[in-house]
Amino acid sequence: MKQVTIYTDGACSGNPGPGGWGAILQYKDTLREMSGGESQTTNNRMELLGAINALSALKEPCEVSLYTDSQYLSKAINEGWLKGWKAKNWKRKDGELKNVDLWQELDRLLNIHSVSFHWVKGHADNEFNNRCDELAVAERDKYAGK
Repeated sequence: MKQVTIYTDGACSGNPGPGGWGAILQYKDTLREMSGGESQTTNNRMELLGAINALSALKEPCEVSLYTDSQYLSKAINEGWLKGWKAKNWKRKDGELKNVDLWQELDRLLNIHSVSFHWVKGHADNEFNNRCDELAVAERDKYAGK
């Protein structure tokens, strides 16, 4: 199985408001940057879309190390929240689960690829996380009219 490293980030002005996501895929010595955005969204949706779009770009099942500065995303996987939500018919123990459509798509992709999630501190010393932030902010700014 090919080993791929992915870095992702999301950005949003207001919550909801204009937002963007950025991702970098690394396979051996090859890097691929991706980004996108929406005019009315939330930061959590952008964080999820960064991971979803990056994983969707893989053409075959891969072993993936995914780095994110989103604790929402990393804890949902690493602390078993996603499994619990799925077992409760896509609900949290205290009620509604937001972004169900995106969690379901991420779950589908996690059944194709072997993914380990790693949390990194945002706006710190990780050059790839910082670059993803630049990509996400640039997309957000397009939708914000900047």
